[in-house]
Amino acid sequence: MKKNNLIKIGVGLFSVALLAGCSTTTNDKKDNSSGGSEKIAKTQDIKLTVAQEMPSADLSTATDTISFSTLNNVYEGLYRIDAKNELQPAGAEEKAEISADGLTYKLKLRKEAKWSNGDAVKASDYVFAWQRTVKPETASEYASLFFGVENAEAINSGKEKDLSKLGIKAVDDYTLEIKLAHPVPYMEYLFAFPSFFPQNEKVVTEKGADYAKKSENAVYNGPFTLEEFDGPGTDTEWAYKKNPQYWDAKNVKLENASVSVVKDTSTGLNLFTAGKADDVMIAGEQAKQMANDPAFQSVKEGRTSYFELNQYKGKNQKVYANANFRKAVSYALDRKGLVENVLGDGSVESTGIIPKDMSFDPKTKEDFAKEVGDQVEFDKKKAQEYWEKAQKELGIKEVSMNIIASDNDDTKKVMEKMQADIQDALKGVKVELSPVPFAVRLDRSNSGDFDTVLGGWGADYADPSSFTDLFVTGNSYNRGHWSNAEYDKLVEASNTTDATDAEKRWDDMKKATDILVKDEMGVIPVFQKAEGHLINPKIKGIVHYATGPSWCYKWAYVTE
Repeated sequence: MKKNNLIKIGVGLFSVALLAGCSTTTNDKKDNSSGGSEKIAKTQDIKLTVAQEMPSADLSTATDTISFSTLNNVYEGLYRIDAKNELQPAGAEEKAEISADGLTYKLKLRKEAKWSNGDAVKASDYVFAWQRTVKPETASEYASLFFGVENAEAINSGKEKDLSKLGIKAVDDYTLEIKLAHPVPYMEYLFAFPSFFPQNEKVVTEKGADYAKKSENAVYNGPFTLEEFDGPGTDTEWAYKKNPQYWDAKNVKLENASVSVVKDTSTGLNLFTAGKADDVMIAGEQAKQMANDPAFQSVKEGRTSYFELNQYKGKNQKVYANANFRKAVSYALDRKGLVENVLGDGSVESTGIIPKDMSFDPKTKEDFAKEVGDQVEFDKKKAQEYWEKAQKELGIKEVSMNIIASDNDDTKKVMEKMQADIQDALKGVKVELSPVPFAVRLDRSNSGDFDTVLGGWGADYADPSSFTDLFVTGNSYNRGHWSNAEYDKLVEASNTTDATDAEKRWDDMKKATDILVKDEMGVIPVFQKAEGHLINPKIKGIVHYATGPSWCYKWAYVTE
């Protein structure tokens, strides 16, 4: 059944072979201009809700879906993924000229592109932004995405002190040259990812430590400007306002989108029913009850929610370093019951770390998740067997675990289900729950201040490497500090020596995920996230991305 107002797309790599999905809309045959078959409303304002506060409005330090979705609407990079699932020049005037060896990219910038303060967007803004993100002082967790760029890893590690050695330079005001250390098959898709967007050096320098802490402490080059944002991790209301300086402003119909944090789905449903919100998330019984409503949308994400056990520090470090204990916990989880009976929003149980329907074998076109098979499953008997093995190896009879996770309504219900499953299957294991605000959960995860954490990852691009890269030894996102030398070698090969051999690269990543999940259970996949939404049917042209920043409102508009 076609949905009437939501365009669903996913970012593709290696051309068609890794296409994550295609766009669907019932508006395909309609003229979306004011002179077409639809009547455009005079007031182009919408009211959006999100489940958590925004942790960062800084392109260099953002790490989460809510921040990236915001940044994708108020900034713009060299490319943008459009409503037809195609990569289009945005800040660039045309697609990159790429050398035969895949190591050099040359791009001409769009001369009409401006910042919201009227400054021209120049090549030096990209150079400054990339250098700022990569330099170690910024402590960007996304700096590793730049490691395919010449000298990026050396600069980030502190081995190379000269930022000008980074493989990006402004040939002139409107020409960029980018040099890679090795071929990166998905490089052009990174050009459409917020971490690679330009930054205005004059404004960043002027604002100093206050840069991007409030919306007025930054300037924007995207379809909208960020307004009314008063602080990362705390503010519960902000807005997108149409940016009159945007080079393509004539094709932006929406004038204003107000955003409110609504953590409780019952509150969201009440707001939607009362006409006080145009887009709310629902889950569980609400999602089941509203499944046939014309406003209901189930939006599948290229995201895996997973469970990490702190093997680095804490009272249970030795317990969590035991593979048999980790396997016991994994086998104890009834994933199917969780997604069907607790979430009910279209989420599906994980069979491995790579989401289903996201990436496909370059030769056979088979889904990666299907090729590797069931790397996790629910089996109470096996859970008990592995728990008994762990007890003997560790010389223990009991364990007290604490789970931290975000404090939104559906996540709390997921935590409760996991608590019940683990305690039911593993006698002697006591589970305590600590729901905390999203920003707090991120901070504690990053600092290692947790016993166990329920978090997850949404793919930045539709390729297994967006997940496999996370769990190499020393990666900042490997928060449980699991480590395996063979895994590290396979991931390294997929990114370097085998990067230009699609089949070898694919095999590397399959073997790596087997080690990570099936053999070691270094991280415990739980479910592939989908979001149940109620969206006002009068709003058309919202674009959802299965990977990368989730939402784009550039083409959104309101009908009468």
